[in-house]
Amino acid sequence: MLSRVAPWLASHKENAASAGISVRTLAGADTAALRRLASQDPVANVFILAHLRAAGSAAPTAGGAGVLGVFDDGILVGACWAGANLVPVQLDPEFAGLVAAAASNSGRRFASAFGPADAVLALHAGLAALGHAAHEVRDEQPLMTLCGPPSVEPNADLGLGRLADFDRILPACAAMFEEEVGYSPFLGGKEFYSRRVEGLIRQGHSLAHVNDSGDVVFKAELGAVTADVTQIQGVWMNPGYRGQGLSAGYMAAVVEKARTLAPVTSLYVNGFNLRARSTYERVGFRQVGTFATVLF
Repeated sequence: MLSRVAPWLASHKENAASAGISVRTLAGADTAALRRLASQDPVANVFILAHLRAAGSAAPTAGGAGVLGVFDDGILVGACWAGANLVPVQLDPEFAGLVAAAASNSGRRFASAFGPADAVLALHAGLAALGHAAHEVRDEQPLMTLCGPPSVEPNADLGLGRLADFDRILPACAAMFEEEVGYSPFLGGKEFYSRRVEGLIRQGHSLAHVNDSGDVVFKAELGAVTADVTQIQGVWMNPGYRGQGLSAGYMAAVVEKARTLAPVTSLYVNGFNLRARSTYERVGFRQVGTFATVLF
């Protein structure tokens, strides 16, 4: 156990610093370097690549979110998004302690850390050593991709979410969030989460089937989109329609929509959710890596 923890101890951090390793918040001039770094794995790093596509810069956002970069003698060798969440980018676990210290010193509160398991769990170890307790650690989340059409017939009832249905889609999104993380996304106020859902609808990244009775039967979002990869998030089936064998057809329809934007469709799923994993495999998804999520 000590050999796994040792890279994130204070003595190791001092050795790293003396070896020319430094951490700082990236600026606009670092954009190309960050894009090159993230492009080494466009599936695992779709979150930051989508951000760069939208923002056009590695500089901090107006809200104060930014990217912590790890430099080895001036060369960017790893990074970590530090906004509402921590998202490592090609981050070697041995540098996670330095990034954790920088994130902690920023004074920001992080709801979670998610991404490649080795980097996320190393960040968790570094943050824990600094007194940041985790609410839950999900250390095995298969990262899955589908590089072609789905293996089952898409459900034609799935369409793009419409602003006219916002008052139905928002509660469905909130229900999914609460099932997934155990608390309401409205705890800190309704406005931020509502804007997020509305933004996804406006972008054409919200997918839903609202039936004639006004029920949201199924919904999902394309949470991160680049020219190469989409990442499906927020998959939710209305409890009243579960157990009827509908999920695979809806997921196939999500893939069909996603393929109009990028050739590779990706998602990650909790390892313990065997039913969802079976559905995704039936649709044609295959595991290409392992993510982890730490909830704070």
